[in-house]
Formats: sequence, structure tokens, C-alpha cells
Amino acid sequence: MPDTTETTGPGHRPDPQPGAPTRPEQLSVYERIKAMILSNQIPPDTKVNIDKLARQLSVSQTPVREAVQRLEGDKLVARRQPRGYWTTPLLNAHELRHMFEVRLLLEPWTARAAATDRTANPGQDLLDEVDRFIQAYGQHEHGYELASHDVAFHDALFESVGNRFLSDAYRQIHAHLHLFRLYPADLNGEQTVAEHRRIAEAVLAADPAAAEQAMRDHLFAAMRRFSLGFTADSAHGFPEIRSTVVRRN
Repeated sequence: MPDTTETTGPGHRPDPQPGAPTRPEQLSVYERIKAMILSNQIPPDTKVNIDKLARQLSVSQTPVREAVQRLEGDKLVARRQPRGYWTTPLLNAHELRHMFEVRLLLEPWTARAAATDRTANPGQDLLDEVDRFIQAYGQHEHGYELASHDVAFHDALFESVGNRFLSDAYRQIHAHLHLFRLYPADLNGEQTVAEHRRIAEAVLAADPAAAEQAMRDHLFAAMRRFSLGFTADSAHGFPEIRSTVVRRN
């Protein structure tokens, strides 16, 4: 049964025009709760109160429970018996490093592979996604929308390669990518979008080496931004990942 908000009554508004920013009340219950988690309205490692959310969203408890079950699949919440659901905690510094080590194995290769096939080249679609985000949100702070754009961009790249095992491996770390959007760096997306554009342009130009390096540069820059979320003490011991250029014959 799909989880939807009520669509009748004085509070109902028509669907937004394509490309327009979406108001919270126009989202499904699942998307609204997800946005609350990703925007830190429901902080990490916090009990999810089903009754309170139902009252806050003006819906019954049923769609809220269904939404929370979906969010458990997204690894944004976890069940703790017998205390119910809690939002998942953020990664620590070592876990962040391990996540980026996996991304560095998967994503530069994916960008390179996507840039070699002109008949299914996703470059224009990637550029369109970048332009869509800029036109919709400009330079304003939209942490949740930036997280959604980031996933849409990387998803499109992975899907273009057509390797189901690769896509499945990437989806396992989606929740962690979302969660780290809570950290206060590049909230308006200026740096992220500029890096995405360089990747997209290299893919569209069918330049595998440039696409691979642009993705590698993006990942190291993203890791540095995410590391700002740690305290001074933890940052002091933050494991270093050295940026290296991988040369291929």
C-alpha cells in the first residue's frame, strides 16, 4: 500500500511544475520523514516517535509506520528491541575513511567506463541533472535537495554502465552518503555541483582518463568537506587518504 499524504481539504495543493522546488507538504509521508532525518530535524541516534510524527504530519499512524519500515531498508533507521525504531548514528572518522576507500574503488572506474560508450553516453543526462539543481535552488542552502541531487547524479552514472552487481554494491553505501550531508560544508552545493559538472563534461566528451580523474578529484574533495563535521580532537586523529593520480597505459 503506497504511503501518501491526504490529497483533499483546504491544505491540499496541486503538484509542483517540473523542475520547481517541492514544498514539504507535497511530498509523500516517506519523503517527508526522510527529509526530516536528512535535514537533522530528527537528529542521528534518536528514537523515532510514531505517534508524534503522525500528529505532526496530520496523518494516521499507518502510513508513518510504513514509511519508517522503508527507511529501515534505506538504513536511515534501525529497530532496537524492545524500544522501537531509532535513527542510525553518523559514521566516525575511521568508518568515513573506509567508506571512501570503497568509493575510490568503484566510482573512478565507473566514470571511466561510462565515458567510453558513445551510444549510451550519459553525459548529457548528467549535465541536465546539474542544471536542474542549479535552476531550482541556485545558491541557497538546501541540504536535503543537495543530497537528492548527489544521489541522482551518481545513480545515473552507475546505471549507465549496466552492471547490476556494481549498482547493488553502490546502493549499500547510499545511506552513509545521505547522512554525511548533515555536516556543515558546501550546503548550497556550489563546490559539489562544480565537481559534478566537470565529471559530466568529461563523460560527454568521451574522455575516459579525464572522467576518471574528475571523479577521483571529486571524491577526495568530498572527503575533505565531510571531515569538517568532526570535532577538533577527532579531526586531529583523522586518518589521511592521500590523493594519487592513477596512470594507465
